[in-house]
Amino acid sequence: MANQISIKPQESVDLKNPGMRPYPKHSVPIPGVSSLVKDMGASEKQLNPIPADDKSVALGGKLFQIYCTPCHGYSGKGDGLVGAKLLLKPFDLTADQTKERSDGFIWGYMTFGGAVMPSYANDLSATERWNVINYVRKVLQNGQSAVAVTPAAK
Repeated sequence: MANQISIKPQESVDLKNPGMRPYPKHSVPIPGVSSLVKDMGASEKQLNPIPADDKSVALGGKLFQIYCTPCHGYSGKGDGLVGAKLLLKPFDLTADQTKERSDGFIWGYMTFGGAVMPSYANDLSATERWNVINYVRKVLQNGQSAVAVTPAAK
């Protein structure tokens, strides 16, 4: 079945221009940081490539409130409404044990998931996950109050 009259992957239908088709005109690359990390062990060694500036922390705060507060709560202590119903309590992101973990470990946990935590690799881009980590490190772990998300102006 493999050897029949059909177009194979990376094969051109134009005999004058063999090979892969070029990208469409006006196509743009996906912005942000890409990652080729395959497992938790490799993710722990990563360094955060996104500087923890105000813009990153603000975006991370918005994303945290959308994706993380149901389980971890607004304070990050694992006291969210969904987290209260789980058999295993979500991690306290403000605890010393979590503060001692590398940014790569937290990024890997968000990427691959854990005991009760789902993977957020399909929901958050690699850059967005780093922004969430910047928010957790700069705001929640420093005892500051959580950033309030205001609805967008119409």
